[in-house]
Amino acid sequence: MSADESGDAVNPSHPAYGVLREVTPFASVLLCDNPGTMELDGTNTWILRAPGHEDCVVVDPGPRKHKKHVKAVAAAGNVVLTLITHRHHDHIGAIGALYKRTGAPVRAKREGLCRDAKPLVDREVIKAAGLRITVLATPGHTGDSVSFLVECEGKRAILTGDTILGSGTTVLDPRDGGLRDYLNSVNRLIVEGSGPMESATALLPGHGPDHPDLVPVARFYKQHREERIDQIRAVLDSMGVKPAEVKPMKVVRKVYADVDKKLWPAARMSVKAQLEFLREE
Repeated sequence: MSADESGDAVNPSHPAYGVLREVTPFASVLLCDNPGTMELDGTNTWILRAPGHEDCVVVDPGPRKHKKHVKAVAAAGNVVLTLITHRHHDHIGAIGALYKRTGAPVRAKREGLCRDAKPLVDREVIKAAGLRITVLATPGHTGDSVSFLVECEGKRAILTGDTILGSGTTVLDPRDGGLRDYLNSVNRLIVEGSGPMESATALLPGHGPDHPDLVPVARFYKQHREERIDQIRAVLDSMGVKPAEVKPMKVVRKVYADVDKKLWPAARMSVKAQLEFLREE
C-alpha cells in the first residue's frame, strides 16, 4: 500500500512489482518481475484467503530463480495449499522453492506437478482458508489448463491462468492445446462467470491486469477467435489450398501482417492450432 497527499492508503494499480496488491476482499496478487513477450508484464501469483484468515492458498508460484518473489509469497500468510493453473514454466518453476519454504501440498491437473497431494479433478470443490474453490477444467491453451472459481461471502472470482488474460489474447500451445477445446473452455467460463445476476464475477488472470467482470472479456475472446478463423478461411481460399496443405508461417505472414514480427513465433503456434481445427471440420 502507498499513501496519497492526504495520507490515506491507496491501493496500487497493475503493474506493481513486489507489492501484495489487494484485488478483492479474498484475493490479492504478487506480480513477479519477469516481463516478456509471452509473460506480458510478468506472472501473477495469487494469494487467496477469506477476510481475517491467517491461512492462505497460493495459485501459480511463478518462475524459477526469482528468490525475492518466492520469499514474498511465503511471507504472505500461512500457506496451506498451492494450486497450479497449467504446466508452463513461468507458472510452475518456483513450485520446489515454495514447497521447501512452506511444506504446503501442491495440486495440479498433472500428477507430476503435485507434491503430497492428488491431481485436481474437474468440478471438485476445495475448502481452504475460509473459501470455497471449484476446479474448472479449461483446456485449450494447454491440455492441462484449469481455472478456479472462488466464492466467499456472496462474492465470486475466477482465476483463469492463461486461458483468458488481462490484456492481449491467448496463444494456443500446439503440443497439447487445441482450438476446439479452447472455444469450449471460453464458453464454459462465460456460463460459470455469469453466476448470480446481481453480482459480477471478477477476472483474476495469470498475466495482465484484473477485471471486475469476466464475462465481457470472455465474450471478446470468443469473438476474436471466431474472427481469426474466418480470416484464415479467407486466406486459404485466396491461396487455393486446404488447411492440411499450407505451412502455418505462410498464413501468419498474411493474417498477422500488421503485428510486430517479434510476435510471429507465438502467432504461428495459434495458427497451427487453428489449421488443425479447420482440418477437423
